[in-house]
Amino acid sequence: MQYRSLGKTGMTVSALGFGCMRLPVVNNDAARIDETEATKMLHYAIDRGVNYVDTAYPYHKGESENFVGRALRGGYREKVFLTTKMPTWLTEKYADFPKYLDEQLAKLQTDYLDVYLLHGLTKTRWQKIRELGVLDFAADAVREGKVKHIGFSFHDDLATFKAIIDAHDWELCQIQLNFMDETYQAGVEGLQYAGARGIPVVVMEPLRGGKLAGNVPAEVRAIWDKSPLRRSPAEWAYRWVYNFPEVSTVLSGMSAFDQVVENVEIFDRAAPSVMTPAEKALVREVQDIYHSKMKVGCTACGYCLPCSSGVDIPGVFSLYNNASMYDSLPDSAAWYRERIKQNTDVSCCVECRRCEAACPQKIEITRRLKEAHAAFTAE
Repeated sequence: MQYRSLGKTGMTVSALGFGCMRLPVVNNDAARIDETEATKMLHYAIDRGVNYVDTAYPYHKGESENFVGRALRGGYREKVFLTTKMPTWLTEKYADFPKYLDEQLAKLQTDYLDVYLLHGLTKTRWQKIRELGVLDFAADAVREGKVKHIGFSFHDDLATFKAIIDAHDWELCQIQLNFMDETYQAGVEGLQYAGARGIPVVVMEPLRGGKLAGNVPAEVRAIWDKSPLRRSPAEWAYRWVYNFPEVSTVLSGMSAFDQVVENVEIFDRAAPSVMTPAEKALVREVQDIYHSKMKVGCTACGYCLPCSSGVDIPGVFSLYNNASMYDSLPDSAAWYRERIKQNTDVSCCVECRRCEAACPQKIEITRRLKEAHAAFTAE
């Protein structure tokens, strides 16, 4: 296993981190973790050098932390750096901060966390918890020994990321990054912005929720196979991420034992700055193939919002593109059904077309929304 510095924390962490959001479950019930199999997976990884374990309050409908607490008994807790995340969306007053931390410590069966992240920060969420005094709470938690290091995970745009980075002397941050999301949310620029300020970065979604490793189009596999060194699509995706020297650890949400075995092997050789110009050129070819499969050229700029009827226009187009680019129509349709429940789906559209007048890309939004709706609701 390769190891990297986690910056000012003083921690040396495995290049592969074990993410506990997509553990194997029973009967497709996210709340029913297959404890025997998941424990086997986690112990295998730790026994082979993985020392960074990441969970969060809502994972597996609140059961991930409970599972991790049980799985790390018998000496495994002492072998890892344990990270969980504050449920920032549930905090309404200062007293909620210690309440949730104490609940999480109890679930994890530990007296302290190596890392506590403010979960899923956006501009509005950050403003809210900052005004509630979250940084004072964080300092108190460190002084009390309940938390060793404070950071945040992030889901918003680049400008917001830079503002949050500059607002506090953070010890680490966690961002989404993969070769298809170079400019999404914090992106590569955000990664390097944090790195230039001495803030180590943990990467989530390196495989884009598994889309870059499963159901890989034949034309993409043909490009990967042009390399004289054969690698799986998963290894290519990981390699692109761990090549950045600013990346401290790459989280993988593994759901099967064979994925753990493969990932441990991959990260035995996960050194930074190893990609050759020829390898980077292959990645660019693969990016071009995926982009050519996009259905709608939506950049999620947001000029079409707010929709007077409540339709999540960029969200629907994102699902439609994902279904085509990654051969994942069933997954996208499942997410679309959630939008139907929330009354943010295309059926709410009244065809006012104000969105089309505002769209810089000149997309025929009404027509393309209908296409997406038909694709997602076809039996």
